[in-house]
Amino acid sequence: MALDEGFDWAALQAEATEAMRHAYAPYSHYKVGAAALVDDGRHVSGCNVENAAYGVALCAECGLVSELHRSGGGRLTHFVCVGGDGEVIMPCGRCRQLLSENGGASLLLMTVSGVKRMDEVLPDAFGPDDLA
Repeated sequence: MALDEGFDWAALQAEATEAMRHAYAPYSHYKVGAAALVDDGRHVSGCNVENAAYGVALCAECGLVSELHRSGGGRLTHFVCVGGDGEVIMPCGRCRQLLSENGGASLLLMTVSGVKRMDEVLPDAFGPDDLA
């Protein structure tokens, strides 16, 4: 069975594209949107928010995870991230860590090379169990 069988990835990508339209990217002009499905059926999304102090910019995934917790928590099950043209892009390293912690190894991500599990995108991830 394919990882993405029966899941409407196009609809999730459309949600990420809508989120991207709200990005605040006056410096890089590189808008990013992200959308995900939560284990209870909710959808969450986020967009990047830049800052004149470049290092404190927030990735779209940060906004998405904030929305996840603001709206009741849970675990992410499906995730996609898009750039300015609505094309699928890969989360950066920091955001892969953030997604791993909030979705776990089985989180499915639409990537530039198809649907992959989180443990393929971030193998041997460091997580909460490493701090126990």
